[in-house]
Amino acid sequence: MAAGLTAFGFAPILVRLAPDTSPLVLVVYRTAFAVLMLLPFWLWQRSSEKRKGKGKERLWIVLSGACLGLHFICWISSLYYTSVASASVLVTVHPIIMILVERLWYKRGFATTTWIGVVMAFGGSLLLGISDSQIEQSFADPLFGNFLALTAAIIFVFYLLIGQKIRQKREWVDYVFPVYFYAAATCVLVAVVLGKDLTNISTIGIWAGAGLAFGPQILGHGSMNFAVKYVSPTLLSTLILAEPLLASVLAFVLFAEMPPLTSILAMCIILAGVGLTWRRGSSKKSG
Repeated sequence: MAAGLTAFGFAPILVRLAPDTSPLVLVVYRTAFAVLMLLPFWLWQRSSEKRKGKGKERLWIVLSGACLGLHFICWISSLYYTSVASASVLVTVHPIIMILVERLWYKRGFATTTWIGVVMAFGGSLLLGISDSQIEQSFADPLFGNFLALTAAIIFVFYLLIGQKIRQKREWVDYVFPVYFYAAATCVLVAVVLGKDLTNISTIGIWAGAGLAFGPQILGHGSMNFAVKYVSPTLLSTLILAEPLLASVLAFVLFAEMPPLTSILAMCIILAGVGLTWRRGSSKKSG
């Protein structure tokens, strides 16, 4: 998980290295490279076990892959419109969304501090959106970029929930490889439907796609897919909060991206709000 979380932090930096490549084209190369990298390992380690319910599992895996592909499309696209710091914070608000899903879907109750955290994170997100819409840096459309990052976070919650359901019955590679395959298929389909030329990519774009495949996708998402069998999705989504901190520091050092003070304040409020939800999880577990 430590290696995976570190790899997540480099994801937006790798995207920034290929500014002339369409985000849809970049995400196609990312997902396709991940499939090719895992193919030999899957052929070697895949399970030939026959049991009931595998056909139904495949439908869930197709849905999981589609969710992951759409998550990548929204997430990578957001970095072309807003700052690394804002996109990285908003895409990691999974715990807040997860709690809302658990409350509305599973009718689970939560402590008052948890709901304080939800309100803080929501208020911080609004403040971040207002602040970023007024910045004078050369971002194409910060408000739209923030919306894409938040959409990516919502889709990722459903991806995590499906992963927890299927990983209880499948080994890591038997879940990850087909999910990555269907994620790649989803990205290719969306890119083709929108008329993107998949051959229009620079050498730097190809290397960035390969780096995103090996680091954030195989190490990052792969470690999460391994851990989700043993750890709750809510706790996993909270651990990803390491990503925006590392990504923001790297973006400042490499690209001189310094968010305005209001945006920094909003990010701190969001992280503090999510931290309150994590305290709910840890105290509940220890009790």
